Order: sequence, then C-alpha cells, then structure tokens
Amino acid sequence: MSQQKKLFLLDAMALIYRAYFALSKSPRMTSFGLNTSAIYGFANSLWDVIKNEKPTHLGVAFDSRVPTVRHEEFAEYKAHRQEMPEDIGTSLPYIRRLLDAFNIPVLIVAGYEADDIIGTIAKKAERNGFITYMMTPDKDFGQLVTDKSFIYKPGRMGDKPEILGVKEICEKYNIRRPEQVIDILGLMGDASDNIPGLPNVGEVTAKKLVEEFGSVENVLKNRDKMKGRLREIVENHAEQALFSKKMATIILDVPINFDEEHLRLSNPDITALKEIFYELEFRTFANRVFTDLSLKVTDETAEAPTQKEELFADVHEITEKTLPSLEKNTIVTTPHRYVLADTPETRQNLITDLIQQSSVCFDTETTGLDPNNSELIGISFSFKPHEAWYVTIPGNYHEACQVVNEFRCVFEDPSIEKIGQNLKFDISILKWYDMEVKGKLFDTMLAHYVIQPDLRHNMDFLSETYLNYKPVPIESLIGKKSEGQLSMRVIDIETVKDYSAEDADVTLQLKYVFEPMMQEANTRELFDTIEMPLVPVLAAMEAEGINIDPNVLTEYSVQLRDQIKDLERIIHEQAGMEFNISSPKQLGEVLYEKLQISGNPKLTKTKQYSTSEDVLQKMSYRHPIIQNILDYRSLTKLKSTYVDVLPALANPRTGRIHSSFNQAVAATGRLSSNNPNMQNIPVRTEKGREIRKAFVPRNSDYTLLSVDYSQIELRIIAEMSGDEGMIEAFRQGLDIHAATAARVFGVPLSEVNGDMRRKAKTVNFGIIYGISAFGLSERLNIPRKESADIIAQYFTQYPRIKQYMDDTIAFARANGYVETIMKRRRYIRDITSGNAVVRGFAERNAINAPIQGSAADMIKIAMISIFNELQKRGLRTKMILQVHDELVFDMPKDEANIIMPVIREKMTTAIPMRVQIDVEMKTGDNWLDAH
Repeated sequence: MSQQKKLFLLDAMALIYRAYFALSKSPRMTSFGLNTSAIYGFANSLWDVIKNEKPTHLGVAFDSRVPTVRHEEFAEYKAHRQEMPEDIGTSLPYIRRLLDAFNIPVLIVAGYEADDIIGTIAKKAERNGFITYMMTPDKDFGQLVTDKSFIYKPGRMGDKPEILGVKEICEKYNIRRPEQVIDILGLMGDASDNIPGLPNVGEVTAKKLVEEFGSVENVLKNRDKMKGRLREIVENHAEQALFSKKMATIILDVPINFDEEHLRLSNPDITALKEIFYELEFRTFANRVFTDLSLKVTDETAEAPTQKEELFADVHEITEKTLPSLEKNTIVTTPHRYVLADTPETRQNLITDLIQQSSVCFDTETTGLDPNNSELIGISFSFKPHEAWYVTIPGNYHEACQVVNEFRCVFEDPSIEKIGQNLKFDISILKWYDMEVKGKLFDTMLAHYVIQPDLRHNMDFLSETYLNYKPVPIESLIGKKSEGQLSMRVIDIETVKDYSAEDADVTLQLKYVFEPMMQEANTRELFDTIEMPLVPVLAAMEAEGINIDPNVLTEYSVQLRDQIKDLERIIHEQAGMEFNISSPKQLGEVLYEKLQISGNPKLTKTKQYSTSEDVLQKMSYRHPIIQNILDYRSLTKLKSTYVDVLPALANPRTGRIHSSFNQAVAATGRLSSNNPNMQNIPVRTEKGREIRKAFVPRNSDYTLLSVDYSQIELRIIAEMSGDEGMIEAFRQGLDIHAATAARVFGVPLSEVNGDMRRKAKTVNFGIIYGISAFGLSERLNIPRKESADIIAQYFTQYPRIKQYMDDTIAFARANGYVETIMKRRRYIRDITSGNAVVRGFAERNAINAPIQGSAADMIKIAMISIFNELQKRGLRTKMILQVHDELVFDMPKDEANIIMPVIREKMTTAIPMRVQIDVEMKTGDNWLDAH
C-alpha cells in the first residue's frame, strides 16, 4: 500500500510575525546583538512540523515584494499596516538560508500574496491525491478548507496545534460551506488589510447575515427585509460590500507550477545547517535537530545523501560520533594541563603556588545544586589559562573539613582576589565546611550581567560565545534529569578532574575577556561597588534562612479545606447541579448553557467557553455564582501552591526555609528568588497575607523586623525629573496620592475624596510604566476622554515628569540604552523601530528601566551597608529576606534600640537625593504582624 501524500504549505510571514511578537517581551539575542526571535520561533515551528507530522512534501510561501494584483484594483489595500519591524527585516535573509539548508522550496510569485500561492497549490494538490495542511494563524484561509485541505494552526506556549477542517470552520462561523468565510469577510471587512466591508458591521452581524441569506449577493438582494440602520447601510454601501468580498477572496489561479518532486521533503544540507546554527548561536536547537535526525555521519567531510529518502527513522541511540560538530574548540582539541591533587603532598605543592598569586579562580564540585543541602566532592583551582588543579574531597564530613582547612590560608587571605562563576554558590557551600571566602571577588556571571543584562549568563553560553570553546557537558558525566542523574561521587576521578578543572580554567579566561568589556561599557564601578559586595551578603542571607512554623500552615490548610468545601457546596446549589468546578469545560457549560449568564460567550482557541479570570471578573455582577467561583479558585491555588508546599521546602539540616536570591535574572537589576520564590508570597488579599504568619523569629528572644521603602519609585522619578511640585510634596511629608489628586482635580487637599485619590494613585504608578489614556480608562473603568484629561492635567501640574519621559526616550534613541542613577545600563534596541507597537513597548521600557533599576540599586547598596555594619559591631541581628522594596531581619529584642536607627539611616541615605527618602519599620512575632 502506497504512503498517503501529505503536503504542508507554510504561510511564512504570518508565522514569522507570530514568532517575533511572541518573544517581544524577552527577545532572544546573539552575542553580537542580532535579535533572533523571529528566526528561532519560525525554525522551531518548522522543525516541530517536520518531526511530529512527518510530511512527505513541504513548501514555504512568501509574499511578493512588488505590488500585488489587489493593489492595482485598490491602492489603499493594506495601507494602514505598520511598517515591518526592523528585526524581522533583518531576519528574513537568515530564514531563507535556513530553508535552503533544509532543502525546502521557497514559493514566491511576483504580484501575488502567500495566501494566493498556497490556495493555488492546495487546489492542485487535491487533484493529485494529496492531503494538504495550510500552516497559518490567518483566519482568511478558512475559505480554502475542504475534506482534503485543512488549516494547521501551530500551538502556543507548548499547546498542541489546532487542525481545522470543514466541520470546525462551519461551526466557528455558523456557516454551511467554508467558502462562505469570504462572504463574512466581505461584510465585516478586515482592518489588518484595510478592506472596508460594510460600515458598523462586525463579525457577529456578518455571521447572522450570512447564516440567514447565504452570501453577500443574497444579502444585497434581500435588503428590503432588513430594518432601520442596517437596511440603510446595506443600501448605501452595496458596491463596497461586493468589492470587499472580491478583495477578501484568495486567488486560485496563480501562475505557478505544481511540481511534486520539487516539494518532496529531502535530507537537509548538514554543512549549511551547521554554518547557520553556528552563526545564529542556536546551540540547543542544533543539538535537538541533529539528534532527531539520527544522522549516521562518521566523516565530517561526507556529503549528504542525494537520494530522496525517508528522513525520520526512530531514534534508538545517539552518540557523540553520530552528531555533527558545531566547530567549537573542546577539551579534546585544546592543549591543556589539568593536574589531580589527591594526596597531602600534591595539595601542599598546590597551596605553595596559590598563596603566591594575586588572583585565583576556583570552582566547587558538589552532590547537588542546593548549597544548603549538598556535599562537597572537590575543588578546582586555576591561575594560568589552560592550566588547572583538582583537589578531591573525602565523603566523610570530618575528613572533608580537614582537607578544606588546608586551604584556609588561600580562601581567607584578603590580599588574594577570588574569581568564580556564580561565586555565591561556592561561598555558600564552603560555609558548611567552616570556611569563609575573604578578599576581593570577581564573578564572571555578574560581570557579563552588567555588560549585557538581557542575555544569558551561564558558563557554557559565555564560553561558547566569547571563547569559541565548548565545555564538557555535565550530562555526559551524570546523565539527563529525565533519566535519573548519577551523583558525581560515583564518576571516575579522572573524568571529574577534567570536568572540574576545565570549569576553573574557562572561568579564568572569561575574566580576562570581561574586564576590558566592563571598562568600555562604563559598568566597572557598578560591578565593584554594588554587585560584587552584594555576593557575600546574599550568601549569608541564604545560609541563615528564615524560621517557619509548620503548625500554622497545617492549621491554615485545614481552614482553607473547610472553606473550599463550603464554597463548593454553595456553587453547586447555585448551579442546581454537581460538577467539577476545576474543569473549564464543565464550568463553561454550567455558566453559559445552563445559567446563560451571557448571550455572546467568549470562546477559547479550542472552541471551549472561556472561563478565564479576566472574563469572569468582567461578568461578576451578572450572577452571584461567579464571585464564588473566583473565591474558590483563589483558595484552592493558595492551598496547593503555598500552604501545603512550604513545609516541604524547609531544609532538613536546619528546619528553616533557605530561599536562593538571584542577582543575574532581572535585566532591571532587581533581585529575584526561588525555592521558594519569596516575591510571590501573596500580599494583596487578606487570605493570602495569612501565609506570612508562618514565618517567625528563631525563638522567643527574637522578633521579626520589616523595613519597607515608602513609594520609592515615585520618589526616584521625582528625583530624576527634578519636578519641584512632586519633590515639595515629599519634603512636606504629604500623602503623595492625595497631593496629586488635589493638583489634578484642582481642589484643596482637604477636599480630596477617596475616588479622586484612587484615580491619582493609578496615574502616579501608571506613569512609571508609560500608561496611555486607553490603559488608564481600562484600569479605572472610566471614559477614554476622562482618562486623557486626567493625564493631560497631570503633566500640566508635573511638567518636569513629562520632560523626563521625553528626554529619556530621546537619550535612548541617541545612545541605544538608558541608565540608572548608578549608571546601570539597560539596552533599548527597538527604540527607533518603524513599527509603532514595537517602538511603543521600547519607549515604555526606556521610561521605566532607570526608575526600577535605581530602586534596585538603592536597596542593594543599603543591604551591603547594613550587612557590613552588623559585622563590624558583632551584632546578632541577621538580615534574612529581601522582597521587592522590603528587608526583613531576625532581631534580638534587646538589640532593637541599637540597630533600628542604623537600618533607617543606611536605607534612607543609600543614594544621596534631594527627595526625602522614607521607610516604614515594624516588628512582630511573625512576618504578617511585622509587615
């Protein structure tokens, strides 16, 4: 039996735009500044189809660059479309090269769009026995669907793709035949293509008209059956409707041959693929592709087979020899000297060398990634490129401490600079062996973070990018997580030696690369005075951890369980039936079919009723069941995500929660945390805040002290803008939101009411994020004109803030970056984009980044100063948490009068300003009481 011929036709530009905007908030960048979001997203979609759908034939259609036949009839066709983002334009040649490397034909015909090319080929393919899948997110393609031609919509964020056939299209549009999609488009128009349609006729009306009359032509013939305004519209714009239908009709006779062999999927050009993957720094993607291909390449110079054959046999076993090299230097191709120090004599010889150095790079090998729950296996040292030493550490803790202690003269010598990659981890693991790391620190991860905050900072990426060297992957030693990783303790010592020594060697080399780069970027002072001094502070915080009372969480879990059961009972009573409240499908059927809370329910992409939180919030006034459902969801999430999970995160050694604080994650400079993420501990709702009761002092002699910056971002924008009106309000200690309301609404401060203050507060914080009149109207639920008037009056009263925003955008356009008060840079690549959506997002980033970044710098400086003061005075108070603009301390009650004034002074003077900086301080027997 012959194989079913399966053709995929890809709508290139639709998929490229989709990929680009999907990653617009966190774009993928190469080390040389190329935005590869569009290329990477498109390549992933392409490869997923090839791998998972196994097409026999495949082609990619592009729009013609010359005006199309539609432009000849309608000059305004697509006239309102935004200019193509520059990063997409830059990506197109790479995508063409990628397709050439995959041996996939590009389909272009001058004067025609990709839709027309795909439509024409799909119809010809049908006649030649093919099943065709038109891969696009474009709704226009619904008109082409038949029992042999389908729309294939790629999934988003890991979702499965959606395949639309005749049944799905007809149900989506309430039509009898897919080609009636053209009639709907003709009546409603298409704003993206500037097709006018009928004025004031949207999709709902268009569907009803086509459902009743069948076509645009029949709608026009039956206009006498219509009433009022609709009849008038149809009578006055009949020709426009017919013309719009013509414009929306995909052309099916494009002059293009259907060449079956040309479209047949064949083996890719391996050499060309390697070249483009190397150039685009697609390391992980390249390994995935080559692994999936399971290519039996034994000779790097071997040519790809010319015979057309099935590409995808099952992958049984892949070895390093079967994978094409990405042309990086490796431990095999690079001369090096890595020495094992596993005896008292070899260790002493190493120590003799180390104590003579001004800088030493070191790296620890451990049994895990949690420094508070792992054991030390070995330590590697390097002070000369391509040379390193590996010291083995015994499994017995007492013996391990003795070996580590031999190196005390190195680690605790303040005259020796310590170099590492993610030094905080190494410092933290050594604390468990009674070893303090002293002296100047140089962390290559943080060095790269201050140079290029938006890029990745892991060692493998840095090594491959800046040294053209591929380190030994950890998976080659201990296996993949999915397969059950081994402990490094069971790995052959020579293998571990090479792996660990290489890490120290590579890190040392990276230091020499990043030092001049920091000088050039003017970020060395930021690195030396903020980021590096913060490392031991965070290491100490992580080691200290915070005490947790599991009984509080256990009791609260029982309370939540009972409240959830009560809500479940009430919801079932209100629904008149029992159902799974957590099932979106069942919930949607209850709300929209049984209770009929909306006559026009919103649907998801999978054609289910939407029961998302934002949809339900907007309808909460329609039925009391909705608020109960929202409460039910809130409580179940609270219970499952926090209350039942936190006790299990307590460290078995200490019984305390040891969150990990990350310096090199947020590009703004803000700290983040994980295991657990303390920033996400709920604070906005009363039920959520209850969780903080579980965080308690170490014993009854201690109390928790919370110190929170007051409205710090508003104070910073007042400082950076120099706006005297806002600065004066802070100097007088006024309620800034009430003061703003008085100015904006033109009333005395004493006459400001709650609604005025609420609106002013929304504007105050919204301005920091470049809020628009539309955004403000959405948040406040007020007319657009009113929100525009509020913003205009705001800028009249605080003119220097508007000037700051304009000046910051201008600076970003001129320099490509913005800076915090402490010269932390954030690169704003799209600030000059010709695409208004892309440019608008960049402008908002430009306004916000210096403010958020300055707030981040301020609290970091305060943390360093407070930590050093605690150390200097020998106090028992410990800084244990940093969450947003808040610091939490575990403080002996008898030290309160000593340390609280110090903390206030250090936090309010961290960055000297004209604006008065204020903090709120409170103590309590738990975090909730202290906050």
